[in-house]
Amino acid sequence: MAEIELRQINKTFAKKVNAVKDITFKANDGEFLTLLGPSGCGKSTILRLLAGLEMPDSGEIIIDGKKVNDIPPADRDVAMVFQSYALYPHMTVFDNIAVNLRLRKVKKEEFTRRVLKTSKTLGISDLLDRRPRALSGGQRQRVALARAIIRNPKGFLLDEPLSNLDAALREKTRGELKLLFSQLGATVIYVTHDQIEAMTMSHRIVVLKDGVIQQIGTPHEIYNVPINTFVATFIGSPKMNLIHGKIDDDNIVFTLNKIPLFVLPGKDRLRKYIGNDVIVGIRPEDITVTSRSHDETHNAQIVLCELTGQQTMVTLHIDGLELKVIAPSSFDASEKLVGIKIDPLHIHLFDPLSGQKIY
Repeated sequence: MAEIELRQINKTFAKKVNAVKDITFKANDGEFLTLLGPSGCGKSTILRLLAGLEMPDSGEIIIDGKKVNDIPPADRDVAMVFQSYALYPHMTVFDNIAVNLRLRKVKKEEFTRRVLKTSKTLGISDLLDRRPRALSGGQRQRVALARAIIRNPKGFLLDEPLSNLDAALREKTRGELKLLFSQLGATVIYVTHDQIEAMTMSHRIVVLKDGVIQQIGTPHEIYNVPINTFVATFIGSPKMNLIHGKIDDDNIVFTLNKIPLFVLPGKDRLRKYIGNDVIVGIRPEDITVTSRSHDETHNAQIVLCELTGQQTMVTLHIDGLELKVIAPSSFDASEKLVGIKIDPLHIHLFDPLSGQKIY
């Protein structure tokens, strides 16, 4: 396998649509790197640029230490798995898997051995005589992966390969893919808009918005230390609560509470924001529903309870503010008014103009 790197890549389509802007990142040898973001953020464009299906307007694409901007797709030695799987409908599963080796003039004995070995690894040995129309979505996805894996490329490019699967099969396949690529020691760049896929499968995540990288980090860093309000609300379900507040001489004051500065570690760096408005970010799991307060102004109204099994997602209204809270599955929603308690050590503070994290 190999390192795959993009340096200051820009791509503009017709009518001056900036698909990607100054994209720079590196997938290390053997790393599973995920490109995560909403539709239209440039994820698939980046993958197509890496594969050679699109040409950048500027910047460098480096694979295994070699600049490949002018190298055609067939010679870049990366395998791409498309969202649609792109199987040949008139070929059997065996022939779909073997097609690239046949084009490279690999001897029949060799490509037969490799097809049998790869199909066994992916659990599709009993499907080799079938055609794609006789396969389920999960089976087609495995065939597309087998066709990519059999080449033993320098890197794998996967464009939302699980999006056509139902929820149960997607969850099962996530684990299988993570284990498979770990065993292969493969360098993988994986595109998805599904944060669960990104969080559970990746070594690192590149979060994108409007063709611009917002943050690069491990799943733990992306979730616990979001760099701005976009990342904070895009990652997490339910998403982070954002509440307007202000820092006075001694406290962070906002609708739900007043948090003394002295309880916050690293509080000194907030001194320069005294007198300024801030956005207070609180994850739903860092808010606890308590008994009704004697101070009616601090009570929240329960609007909706959604039991998901191990937990209950509670929607509260307080002072015109909607708040999402995660409570235990045993949560009693019979009370219409409840109190709330916030863990001050887990709050996030953002600049209201730029959206950038300040604490």
